[in-house]
Amino acid sequence: MLAALWGGLLLCIAFVAAPSAFAALERVQAGLLVARLFALEAYISLAAGLLLMMMERRLGRDGGGPVFSASMLLPAVALFCTVAGYFGLQPLMAAARAGQGGWSFMTLHAVSFGFYGAKTLLVLVLAWRASKERGPFQS
Repeated sequence: MLAALWGGLLLCIAFVAAPSAFAALERVQAGLLVARLFALEAYISLAAGLLLMMMERRLGRDGGGPVFSASMLLPAVALFCTVAGYFGLQPLMAAARAGQGGWSFMTLHAVSFGFYGAKTLLVLVLAWRASKERGPFQS
């Protein structure tokens, strides 16, 4: 369920919150709001990814299966996307906005968008895999 909630959060921010902010607010205000949403999402993603990795490790260890599986790799790569896409690129984007650095803001924004998209796909695949392993009405 955690993977599904995480995936839902990522989709809501990408397809509802960010476009709505830019449709309803001035560009600068919308940018500040969306930046705050992405900051909150990054910390939630760190927590969700770490929790899912710990749960998968425990399931693998207790179930006698492999400790490192695809279900462990998916949240690990999603965590990498969060760290690289948000924590790695945000300082560079701030510098580019101030006219510093080697890359333009739009280039960095495109790379960040790619990391976010990859993370969303990984989390949705993880949620799909989890739903296949355990049906919706099984306890």
